[in-house]
Amino acid sequence: MAEEAIQRSDAGGSSTVASNVPKRLGRDAYDIAAPPVRSTTPIEPEVALLTGCQDRPYAFGLSMALVAKRICLDVIGSDAVDSPELHTTSKLHFLNLQSTPRPGASFAKKAWSVLVYYARLIQYAALAKPKIFHILWNNKFEYFDRTVLLLYYKLQGKKIVLTAHNVNQSKRDSRDSLLNRLTLRIQYRLANHIFVHTQKMKSELILDFGVRERAVTVIPFGINNSLPRTDLSPAQARQRLGIGCGERAILFLGRIRPYKGLEDLLTAFQLLKLSDSNYRLIIAGEQKKGSEDYLKGIRQRIEREFDPKWIILETRYIPDQEMELYLKAADVLVLPYKEIFQSGVLFLGYSFGLPVVATDVGSFREEIIEGQTGFLSKQNDPPDLAKTLEAYFESDLYVELPRRRQQIQDYANRRYSWEVVGETTRKVYEELLGRPS
Repeated sequence: MAEEAIQRSDAGGSSTVASNVPKRLGRDAYDIAAPPVRSTTPIEPEVALLTGCQDRPYAFGLSMALVAKRICLDVIGSDAVDSPELHTTSKLHFLNLQSTPRPGASFAKKAWSVLVYYARLIQYAALAKPKIFHILWNNKFEYFDRTVLLLYYKLQGKKIVLTAHNVNQSKRDSRDSLLNRLTLRIQYRLANHIFVHTQKMKSELILDFGVRERAVTVIPFGINNSLPRTDLSPAQARQRLGIGCGERAILFLGRIRPYKGLEDLLTAFQLLKLSDSNYRLIIAGEQKKGSEDYLKGIRQRIEREFDPKWIILETRYIPDQEMELYLKAADVLVLPYKEIFQSGVLFLGYSFGLPVVATDVGSFREEIIEGQTGFLSKQNDPPDLAKTLEAYFESDLYVELPRRRQQIQDYANRRYSWEVVGETTRKVYEELLGRPS
């Protein structure tokens, strides 16, 4: 789950740049033969932010941070990353290049939507004024995006900035290949500058892919500031989910994939229930394509080994407007991952002041302050995960949770500030354009 909402725009044209769209092809689209031409005088430096049509929270946070630094943006996205603020913020033009097919749409319609997106993107790049193309994510055809499309941008004279949220995602998912590594190497070599979120990721880029050290910058993973917030209280959230006042609610949130170690959490939960019957487990998130068999095994195990009253199981896409329900109802967020560099789910939990218990993998040791924002457990060790959860529920962090939630939020807003991300990014843009900061 990328934690982005799929929000359809009005038929009146709010999903594209109104004055720059001379002709429309139906809902949320502009004519393939006539890409938008910017009519206003830009404020330098000009940047096109390519979202890959995913991860709305990150695209939104970075866009707002860059505009605050007086950077004029074209944000290239889709229905999946659209939001009202992207149409009302000065210095920002949102271009919707891909409409989301309706639920249940045929494979042909889904494929056509993707192909139209690529056609529009290629035409946009041919006429686009921005000198910098900042790529947040690739789209569907990873190998094509990393090689042919990136080379095309370079031939158009664009400076390429890349945010590598995962250095080698296929290696993490145990499906690495020679072709995957080759195309990654090409992508990283073609990029003029690369942003990563941890020092470990920077080291991997340098050692495994031969990227120059000065071409890589470590920036925080900006705190999620795009989710709707209401006056819903934790007590009200718990009541809606049927969680009792004395029950201890453990939350697993996000796309369900093998590397996230959900089976280890189930084993740890079994151990917790042996000593205390007041534990409840919430599992909220959709399966990732390719992980169907894994989720099927999880479901079968829950049905076979657990009382239905112990576990709230929501294996579906969780829209943005429902996120706060789970994050406010829970007493702790658990990340029992087997392998990771960094996780947006951790920062999402922090943004709601929720403590985190995570395995000691990736950058979690850098991100979690034990006893203050959460606790760490051993990797691939369900008994130790159970002990760590018990330690959390016996700690002052849990006992004083109503007060500590605000402290965690304040900590996250300081450490993962979009202000810092925006300023660091602006300096890189200026350097690439040969201008003084």
